[in-house]
Amino acid sequence: MAPSPQLLSWTIPAAQPGPAPPMLVLLHGVGGSEAGMLAAARELDPRFVRVAVRGPLDFGPGAYGFFHVDFTPAGPVHNATEAEASRRALADWLPAAAREQGADPKRVYVLGFSQGAIMAMSLLLTRPDLVAGAVAWSGRILAEASPGPEASAALGQRDALVIHGQYDRTLPVHHGQASRRRLEQLALRSVGYHELPMGHEVDPQVLALTNAWLAHQFDGRADQPD
Repeated sequence: MAPSPQLLSWTIPAAQPGPAPPMLVLLHGVGGSEAGMLAAARELDPRFVRVAVRGPLDFGPGAYGFFHVDFTPAGPVHNATEAEASRRALADWLPAAAREQGADPKRVYVLGFSQGAIMAMSLLLTRPDLVAGAVAWSGRILAEASPGPEASAALGQRDALVIHGQYDRTLPVHHGQASRRRLEQLALRSVGYHELPMGHEVDPQVLALTNAWLAHQFDGRADQPD
């Protein structure tokens, strides 16, 4: 097995000093970078340590990703080997990152946009021992992101939030709907779902809905806002 790629990350500390804050890990889309996620992180709940990760694959100046993908008329076709290597790299990195930030390892959340959302959901479904919950902005769930028996049992104590644009042309809204069905089939503790009148983007309502979900997570409440 090839070694996991190395990951680079940037941190915004929790605004309120205190022991073991929760940690929110932000993952960008294909061809993006940590810069866009850091901008979003500044608008998210400041009680969380917010850590933006750069994808390990270099696609050009300022452009990175977690795996290559081709958008075909039949739908996106991804490099499964690269996606798995990135998933393993993130799983290896998460515990050390939580320790380095002084964060609570039982309150680590992953949030991603597009390809980053795919990685966030892959982590949640395969390694719920490392992830308390996940947020998917305009993403999808890969077929191979399938939990084993131990992970399936743990998912009953995990939460997810899916937000998707009704006019998304990159990953059409049926991907968001499929994600919702898959998460509900896996019997997570809660699955929040919102379709918004937008494209493949992050608008202010996405941030507002995410902050409401994060506030519930911070307060330790399993019931999620509508």
